[in-house]
Amino acid sequence: MTLTATRPAGTRRRPARSRSGGRETFLLLLPALVPVLVLSVGPLLYGIMLAFTDARSGRNTETSFVGLANFGDLLADGDFWESFRIGMVWAVSVTVLQFLASLGLALLLNQDLRLRGFARVLALVPWAMPPVVIGLMWRLVYHPDAGILNAVLGTDVDWLNDFSVALPAVILVGVWMGMPQTTVVLLAGLQSVPKELYEAAGVDGAGVWRRFWNITLPQLRPVIVAITSLDFVWNINQFSLVYVLTQGGPGGRTRLPMLFAYEEAFRYGFFGYAATLGVAITIVVLAVLGLYLWRQMREAD
Repeated sequence: MTLTATRPAGTRRRPARSRSGGRETFLLLLPALVPVLVLSVGPLLYGIMLAFTDARSGRNTETSFVGLANFGDLLADGDFWESFRIGMVWAVSVTVLQFLASLGLALLLNQDLRLRGFARVLALVPWAMPPVVIGLMWRLVYHPDAGILNAVLGTDVDWLNDFSVALPAVILVGVWMGMPQTTVVLLAGLQSVPKELYEAAGVDGAGVWRRFWNITLPQLRPVIVAITSLDFVWNINQFSLVYVLTQGGPGGRTRLPMLFAYEEAFRYGFFGYAATLGVAITIVVLAVLGLYLWRQMREAD
């Protein structure tokens, strides 16, 4: 009598994973990894290294290791703290207003309206424009003499050079520029909400506001957390738009942290100090995002 081993029903034999398979996978991913390492990881590590040196511009300048001296100077720099305050006001204001405006637009575009497809394409126009072009366009809109805004309002305000309105004017442009991607993400989230939930709520007599508060917002929570986090990171690192609009003026009222770092590096030549600012902003952004995501996860649980 011979005994034969049989495989239990419902199970499948797993093919042995060859070592060559993992090597082939790595070789296939290598062309995509090389640009990331060269263009992203390399400059990041080099910037962190510069933050601990006294690197300066100029020929035949010696660079030495200074440890945490740059960070100490940064903490005692009043101009940095003012720039950081302006940057936080900018980032939080643009992120919140951008989310509210985008949510309203996404709710509108989610309705069965005429020319809905054309309206969705039109809403993406700012997304297709480079920040430099947007800045130049809005400089014309804000022009004190020939600008369309003063012509419509019947005023003669110099929007980008007035100390009291320069920052709100720049925030408005930031909101307008960032709305398309936020709207697209929120619209995709709205379209993924099961319609059966709204139908059941309608049968129970729930009104529009109750359906929005008890169905739409809870269903959109993961999308909202993701897009607002990304928007905050993009906004705190904004440079080109504000540089084209005001170059940090008037009197530093719109000088964001990245503009401050740019001036320290390329106007005054303090590369090490500018790199320190970049590292500090990165740490702050990660800390703020970590706290925000932690609170959102606790509320979700």
